[in-house]
Amino acid sequence: MTPLLQVRGIEKRYGTRIGCTDVSFDLYPGEVMGIVGESGSGKSTMLSCLAGHQPSDAGQVIFEGQDVLTLSEAERRRLGRTDWAFVHQNPRDGLRMNVSAGGNVGERLMAVGARHYGDIRHTATGWLERVEISSDRIDDRPRQFSGGMQQRLQIARNLVTGPRLVFMDEPTGGLDVSVQARLLDLLRGLVRRMGLSAIIVTHDLAVVRLLADRLMVMKGGHVVETGLTDQVLDDPQHAYTQLLVSSVLQV
Repeated sequence: MTPLLQVRGIEKRYGTRIGCTDVSFDLYPGEVMGIVGESGSGKSTMLSCLAGHQPSDAGQVIFEGQDVLTLSEAERRRLGRTDWAFVHQNPRDGLRMNVSAGGNVGERLMAVGARHYGDIRHTATGWLERVEISSDRIDDRPRQFSGGMQQRLQIARNLVTGPRLVFMDEPTGGLDVSVQARLLDLLRGLVRRMGLSAIIVTHDLAVVRLLADRLMVMKGGHVVETGLTDQVLDDPQHAYTQLLVSSVLQV
């Protein structure tokens, strides 16, 4: 099987400080990759470089045979509206807070050429229901929603155009445990039903246990261990991974 995404030697430095260095992996169609590590490990920096939110200092991000890092700004924006999507930890970073829930979903449809108001509203209504938001809230603003509902709305906005690859940065961070569980169950169902490929950054091993097929562990900007998720979590080889796993077990 041909990889959907090939990452080769991604590096980002801030002066003398390493953000991430020599990050390389392949991601296959329908596969979910989890990235874990403590704060400052480089996982969010790496994700930001992959998604094109900040420039990397070295490396390649090859999607369907083309190095995304060489695309023009306009080409990257088009990719980010079609085949790629990004779910932020804080949904306010991924939503238009002064636009209705339906408008937030509809904007992405319009960005890929949809113009018929009735069709856009119908599709938006369907997606609100898919992420467990009542259709009668379609004209409400995101600021009227709870944090969990805002995150579900951001997911609907991102997935409505049927992207093939979704980047998620701490998608359950800051939510209550019960809300996290509901959101994770929703995400797992959507990823499987849509056949999405995804890269999920989190500090929560329970999140990757539930969602990720493979796991990458980062420390100090370096990848220290990678493998099948259950294999890495049940039999960690690197001392740092062992520490991460044991700290969760002790809680």
